[in-house]
Amino acid sequence: MYAMTIPAKGELAWSEVPDPVPAEGEAVIRIAATAVNRADLLQVAGVYPPPPGAPPYPGLECSGVVERGAGPWQPGDEVCALLGGGGYAELVAVDAAHVLPVPGGVDLVTAGGLPEVACTVWSNLTMVAGLRAGETVLIHGGGSGVGTFAIQYAKALGARVVATARAAKHERLRELGADECLDYTSDDFTDVGADVILDIIGAAYLERNVRALATGGRLVVIGLQGGTKAELNLGALLAKRASVTATALRSRPAAEKAAIVAGVRRDMWPLLASGAIRPVVDRTLPLAEAAAAQRIVSANEHVGKVLLVN
Repeated sequence: MYAMTIPAKGELAWSEVPDPVPAEGEAVIRIAATAVNRADLLQVAGVYPPPPGAPPYPGLECSGVVERGAGPWQPGDEVCALLGGGGYAELVAVDAAHVLPVPGGVDLVTAGGLPEVACTVWSNLTMVAGLRAGETVLIHGGGSGVGTFAIQYAKALGARVVATARAAKHERLRELGADECLDYTSDDFTDVGADVILDIIGAAYLERNVRALATGGRLVVIGLQGGTKAELNLGALLAKRASVTATALRSRPAAEKAAIVAGVRRDMWPLLASGAIRPVVDRTLPLAEAAAAQRIVSANEHVGKVLLVN
């Protein structure tokens, strides 16, 4: 098969590589589409290696057709899957418990951009933060793949949604359900009074995020685009009886990922089938143009997902 390898730091090359050899309990999927995630950019830059046992190629999600079955999956099934790596390829072997059916109302290619964002959003807003109807959630990076999905899911849960993004993206985010949009280059978000904050920035926002929390608020950090180290005012956190949690999806044990995938299928797939959540695709490019797609994501020029198709 062919896959997008990393011959040197910062480079991508379409190379012939061995076909995947599935372990017990793994299905083999012929990939129709994958999506660009910021973790892919970090992997290509040499600072985010795949977890042990994962394929060395970038790509944290895919859609396609099962070639070799495992678990409930049979050859010919149209599926999508959460991956530890390997989405930038023609074939991938994946734990059958990390595979999902293509949800109703979604085509096979578009489904290639669903598993990573759906699992990220569900695991953080539902499993970690316990977002409830009537609460206010502040979503940083509202125009990203995670952001556009999180806005819709939070709205479906009955939350009030505040999103930060460049002003040019605000109209689109309001169409997705955001009640309020703030321009992160100029607007102050510290008076939001958020019960939950979903943050992709990290250190640069930590002090302001704590100020933005309501009493009993939960700050969940899922990205470090603004750095890794900052001073945390424990007094301010204590006064609000608030919490700060940092999570990652890729490094979770297989059993935890399986539980997350099951929660996504139970809670989110019906919302996709009903149209309450609509996948947001900015553009679709051939997998051979992965480097160009990564530049688009790096420049923050997109709204939603950038897909790569075989």
